[in-house]
Amino acid sequence: MVLAGGEGKRLYPLTADRAKPAVPFGGSYRLIDFVLSNLVNAGYQRLCVLTQYKSHSLDRHISQTWRMFGFRGEYITPVPAQQRLGKRWYTGSADAIFQSMNLVYDDAPDYIVVFGADHVYRMDPSQMVEAHIASGAGVTVAGIRVPRAEASAFGCIDADDSGRITRFLEKPAEPPVTADDPTMTFASMGNYVFSTKTLVETITADAENPDSDHDMGGDIIPSLVERGEAAVYDFKDNEVPGATPRDAGYWRDVGTIDAFYEAHMDLVSVYPIFNLYNRQWPIRCENENLPPAKFAKGGLAQESMVGAGSIVSAATVRNSVIGANVHIGDGATVEGSVLMPGVRIEPGAVVRHAILDKNVAVARGEIIGVDLERERQRFSVSAGGVVTVGKNLRVG
Repeated sequence: MVLAGGEGKRLYPLTADRAKPAVPFGGSYRLIDFVLSNLVNAGYQRLCVLTQYKSHSLDRHISQTWRMFGFRGEYITPVPAQQRLGKRWYTGSADAIFQSMNLVYDDAPDYIVVFGADHVYRMDPSQMVEAHIASGAGVTVAGIRVPRAEASAFGCIDADDSGRITRFLEKPAEPPVTADDPTMTFASMGNYVFSTKTLVETITADAENPDSDHDMGGDIIPSLVERGEAAVYDFKDNEVPGATPRDAGYWRDVGTIDAFYEAHMDLVSVYPIFNLYNRQWPIRCENENLPPAKFAKGGLAQESMVGAGSIVSAATVRNSVIGANVHIGDGATVEGSVLMPGVRIEPGAVVRHAILDKNVAVARGEIIGVDLERERQRFSVSAGGVVTVGKNLRVG
């Protein structure tokens, strides 16, 4: 089960018209493509994607891009909120599973993988499942090691030497440390493997608790920790085929505009911090019928990725991610920016330190991202100074 119902308020305006997992990323992908690719590459091909918030584009993307299955009982299917238990929508991630329990009963699996849909990473989930089975725990939580000084921003895991979780703390002021390194803390990745019996019993009991927020990380996991049934899986032990020493163990929570922007900048160095070109563990995406990118009249792109169908004409692009079917006109400059598919930059325009959502048009000679005081009057500007222009807008 992939939990993909999140609203993603901190990514506004990118989530003004779409669910967070449907937000484009890396020129050719949607955020949900990372978790689905990891699961499919690991051989898991019975996937239910639980959706809710503004899910039309997400449902369409799953149905069109991930429609290659259907044999031998395989499927990847969006499951929107259906009000199966009355006139109400999902009230939390745990409630989403509770209201979709018919899916569990229909397939009757021994184990259930429950992953989030909006992180950028590579992982072989089968190794985590094997560790879960060997542990005998009711649930296993994926933990990534982060410096203790930065751990207060995450849900934190305290575990004993055997890997059993003794405490699960949400954004604690004093984060716990890992058993083997006092400078590091296990942060929850929001990925879980359950024994089916444990999941069904715990979700059902939680649904009957009027004081619960019906949240996986906030309610379900802490209840299993109290019962001694939760274990941690150390993400550093996960070995992905084709990973380089530089990008092994990479994981990004792109929940804010600044984190989203920084994750894009991780892609464009000569030796990228996250390598999209790993053919042994591919991140699958929608393939449009577009010609190759074109550089005309001396158009130049340095330390950048440029999507299919794009044209850079007598323009300069540096340290940027350019999506598919983007046109950048004569004399324009794009630096340190993310341009999503369909963007049009007219001649002489300047775009710096900005994210332009799909189909944004920037008029001739317009300047974006240079004068932040001016930009705050027009657009959203993040704490890190990233200017974000919403979908389909014309600037200038």
